[in-house]
Amino acid sequence: MELDIQKTKDGKLILMHDNTLDRTTTGKGKVSEWTLDSIRTLYLKNGASLRTKHRVPTLEEALLTAKGHVMVNLDKAYPIFDEIFPILEKTGTVDQIIMKGSKPVAQVKKDLGKYLDRILYMPIVNLDSPGALQQIKDFMKEIRPVAFELLFKSDTNQVPKQVKSLLEGKSKIWYNTLWDTMAGGHDDDMSLEDPDEGYGYLIDELGATIIQTDRTAYLLEYLQARKKRSGNK
Repeated sequence: MELDIQKTKDGKLILMHDNTLDRTTTGKGKVSEWTLDSIRTLYLKNGASLRTKHRVPTLEEALLTAKGHVMVNLDKAYPIFDEIFPILEKTGTVDQIIMKGSKPVAQVKKDLGKYLDRILYMPIVNLDSPGALQQIKDFMKEIRPVAFELLFKSDTNQVPKQVKSLLEGKSKIWYNTLWDTMAGGHDDDMSLEDPDEGYGYLIDELGATIIQTDRTAYLLEYLQARKKRSGNK
């Protein structure tokens, strides 16, 4: 599960994707201009922008809810991780946390070095960028991440297939299918039309073992159908 973090005027960490309140709550303005007590008076909106009965949770509350149940990918957390880590320790969720970022390995070691033996750090690498393969090799040499999140805009790019061979048996491959430009067009929308061309392409052709999706139930159904087709239990 991905959780986005923002900091309030009084330094409290809450769950909020935007740096403003307007889109997802009944409030208006920047999160950084509201105290936690004030934000607590607001209600969250649903996907149709209608008010719900739900309030904005703190990071600590969310972690306690997730404790022992799911892995948590903390987004927008990199610059404030020194403030986040004590909350992870307090809630006993250090082992459930995934951190990701697109900085080179030397910068990651400088910024997060004291935490790298406690958390899972997964680099985000844009395979359309020059030097992408070298960036992956540098991380493999210095950190050897559990997984890499890989991005590419079009399946005319042959680098993803090279990365499959490079990482096979070493690190897992993570693709994000929320947008077409993040998975070479093989996103959730394509998968709804033809899951073999969407999710199946990422799995079979590019070696994906982790897929980030907004269609979780649909992906699970597809994976179960694949097992039945292949005769696996």
